[in-house]
Amino acid sequence: MADSGDAVTRSHLGDGRCVGWYAPPVPGWRVAIDAERAAAAPPVALARRFGSTDFWGRWTRVECLAKLADVPVATWWHRHGLEVPPGTAWLWRTLPLADLVVTVAFTPAGRADLTGRADLTGRADLARRDPCTFPDNAVSGTG
Repeated sequence: MADSGDAVTRSHLGDGRCVGWYAPPVPGWRVAIDAERAAAAPPVALARRFGSTDFWGRWTRVECLAKLADVPVATWWHRHGLEVPPGTAWLWRTLPLADLVVTVAFTPAGRADLTGRADLTGRADLARRDPCTFPDNAVSGTG
């Protein structure tokens, strides 16, 4: 078992477990991870506000994007709900892992604003997803 201190980024679950990203940092990109127990019921007030369909997938994605935008998740909710604004520079993958829902998200290095827009001057065309910049096998969504 890896020591969570070795993770590039980590997410602590309410039951005491920790999920981390242990891959080498991707040059020119920042990374965030979030995980939740898949079988857990969404909080009633949040499910009422945002709907319960794919709640934990949307939740972990938004948690990651809020971390990358350096804003509290509650600020994100007020502006975007559990959605990703169009036209952002974020890339993410959400998947089941054992009894968890896990999202790993990336944004170009340099401070992105709340919508994830960043200066991409000199970066690979995100539509092509240049493998030297971001590995294709880690992408399942774009902003």
